[in-house]
Amino acid sequence: MIPGDRLVETALAASPADETIVMVTDSAEASLRWAGSSMTTNGSARARGATVLAIRRTPAGAHCGVVSAPIVDADEIGGVVAAAWAAAQQAPAAPDAMPLIDGDDTDPQWGEEAVGTDVEVFAPLLDGLAAGFDDTDALYGFAHHQSTTMWLGTSTGVRRRWVQRDGSLEINGKRGGLTGASAWVGAGTVDFTDIAMDPLRAELARRLDWAGTRVDLPAGRYETLLPPSVVADLMIPLLWSLDGRGAEEGRSVWAGPGGTRLGEQIAALPVTLTSDPAAPGLGYAPFVVTTASTDSVSVFDTGMSAGRVDWLRDGALHALAYPRAAAAEFGATPTAPGENLLLTGGSTADVDDMIARTERGLLLTTVWYLREVDPAVLLLTGLTRDGVYLVEDGQVRAAVNNFRFNESPVDLLGRATEIGATERTLPREWKDWFTRTAMPPVRIPDFHMSSVSAAH
Repeated sequence: MIPGDRLVETALAASPADETIVMVTDSAEASLRWAGSSMTTNGSARARGATVLAIRRTPAGAHCGVVSAPIVDADEIGGVVAAAWAAAQQAPAAPDAMPLIDGDDTDPQWGEEAVGTDVEVFAPLLDGLAAGFDDTDALYGFAHHQSTTMWLGTSTGVRRRWVQRDGSLEINGKRGGLTGASAWVGAGTVDFTDIAMDPLRAELARRLDWAGTRVDLPAGRYETLLPPSVVADLMIPLLWSLDGRGAEEGRSVWAGPGGTRLGEQIAALPVTLTSDPAAPGLGYAPFVVTTASTDSVSVFDTGMSAGRVDWLRDGALHALAYPRAAAAEFGATPTAPGENLLLTGGSTADVDDMIARTERGLLLTTVWYLREVDPAVLLLTGLTRDGVYLVEDGQVRAAVNNFRFNESPVDLLGRATEIGATERTLPREWKDWFTRTAMPPVRIPDFHMSSVSAAH
């Protein structure tokens, strides 16, 4: 199979377009699944794909044709190039048109081969899983690893290569059968060497122990402790809302009187919300790469450098995402959206410290089925799942029923009375789309449990 860099060069040489962008991705993934404390399936797969973006420049503007297809070898890329050019002939002028990014150097790893993965990556987990299978609690779960090598080339000289490696581990423990007590733990990783199975299993058993007593509570507002995983699930929609155009045009929570809310104090505590491609263990490509334009990112910005962005700094809104065309239109700084998210600046407290300081409240361990209700305030609705617990006098006393909740992550930051120590965590709801997060536990004095849910 032809190396990825050569496939890019072949496509660029074959393109009749005025300008061309080519992305080749070589993806390898491995998975491991277990149910009822027994291994069920494992396997690995590999795939290669290419995207060609052909640009036709006319007096009316830039017309883009984009075609993606699975590719095995060089003789297949010509058809993708031709299809992209044909699409450009029919495309309207792009509203985000800009000159392509110029490239005057080549990534030192440009000519290197793809980095794969296989089921051997799970070796650090196996002993810990096997020990858990001997417990009385039934374990269900899934481990996944993906390694994607991407080569990016443009007719204006950009040559970039990036290897993205991400893994996740989820374990669901059940006690008393499928309708009994249930709890969930998870972890994100690059290669599974940094996941300690014993503490994860111990936390799972502790949550199942807490469910030995059950208390039913009505809907209402409760002081609520949110562990890092839940905070991640709530902050990711906030990140996705941070496009400058929506704010400038009054269509988002970040719209203010006569403009945006940049500079406004959002969080009650002086925290910083960051995306950083250089964050250890959470890295992503330090340049823009996209196959479609949105309010946050433009295909014309492909290859543009993407560095650290503090979306909130010391609690105030500090940045919004602007493609170059939007930045020129609104007099802003071009800013690429982030592919990881870190909330920092809290105390050194962990969840146990916060439990110990709680007179009466709830511990909400996981959420799911999050949906946006009102973009004007970023109101979300969702359900609790696999563990809501009553805390009294500094101790977890019992499991409680599930709830539907209605909350805005923007409002939550404004009402938080305690933010703890940041740690790498795995979001549960969004982990199929977004795994690279580091979050603290957060105390909310009046979290809105809007109704009781019958979900188990």
